Amino acid sequence: MSLKDRIQQVEHRIQAACERSGRRRDDVNVVAVTKYVGLETTGLLLDEGIVHIGENRPQNAVPKWEALEGRGVWHFIGHLQTNKVRDVIGKFQYIHSLDRLSLAKELEKRAAAQGITVSAFLQVNVSGETSKHGVSPEEAADLLREIASYPHIRIIGLMTMAPIEDDPELTRPVFRGLRELRDRLNAQKITKEPLTELSMGMSGDFEVAIEEGATWVRLGTILVGKGEEM
Repeated sequence: MSLKDRIQQVEHRIQAACERSGRRRDDVNVVAVTKYVGLETTGLLLDEGIVHIGENRPQNAVPKWEALEGRGVWHFIGHLQTNKVRDVIGKFQYIHSLDRLSLAKELEKRAAAQGITVSAFLQVNVSGETSKHGVSPEEAADLLREIASYPHIRIIGLMTMAPIEDDPELTRPVFRGLRELRDRLNAQKITKEPLTELSMGMSGDFEVAIEEGATWVRLGTILVGKGEEM
């Protein structure tokens, strides 16, 4: 299947999920996860009109970003080590994996030095799996209160990763839990602006995530195919 065909197939599935849940298609954004494909495929995605590019390793992402001369909107979607923030700030407009105060402090310092504001998602470990990063739902409010005073970080929403399941329907409680947590946090008015975004859903479960309110889905293999990691 060609890249164009995969993009069209994914688009049809997103539209159907929006129709089932009474949502507008424009409310769902696609982040193409390009960590396992090289520069050529990433460039072709941009040529096909995919705007948002997701990467999880600075050492792989930065050479692509430089070669593509900053085309597209770049999202850092993996666990971000504090000592890698310097490589990410100024290149990635969105950070999906803010999960601790030390990382927030470094992001604030680096963003302030460049005179920019970074948009970030608070990563929440809704499923409770020990293999996953993120704050617990119970810790989210306290961390948001700490970060609220940082002028160069704008928390726009929450991110989570669901367990890998053969039946995507089994991921629904995780996605629903993130949406309900966002609504509770908004009711507490902790952040300067309401949290509007939910980054959740990947190739195996994005339709369920959309039905539960995802505004950003992170799609790798189903969208870009399989390739050698670059």
